[in-house]
Amino acid sequence: MNKVLAVAAWGLLGFIGFVTLSPIGLRPSLGDPELERFAAYAVLGALFVLAYPRHYVRTALLIVLAAAGLEAMQQLTPDRHGELTDALVKAVGGFSGCGFGRLGDMIWEAWQRRLFIDRAAANAFP
Repeated sequence: MNKVLAVAAWGLLGFIGFVTLSPIGLRPSLGDPELERFAAYAVLGALFVLAYPRHYVRTALLIVLAAAGLEAMQQLTPDRHGELTDALVKAVGGFSGCGFGRLGDMIWEAWQRRLFIDRAAANAFP
């Protein structure tokens, strides 16, 4: 399962990179750009945390560096412009996603422990 999540996380990062640096006409739009940025990085953060649960801090750092780096690289494109506020929205979205991913991972682990304990208890008394 972690491999599927890792492929999804890296694939989404690649897609976000493409959309961020491509000409503005190729940028998909679903609504409010600020909400789109936040949501994209929240999903990205959650996917990375679920794919690499033991590397929570590194994952959060990767998300922030990706947001800042992609915004900075927009300065190199002729029709795009990176802004600090956009990078901050992306970073906050990424942190939120990392937090939700971590929470989901903790709930999953607790559920698995309880399931294991319940099965062990059921097998202890024939």
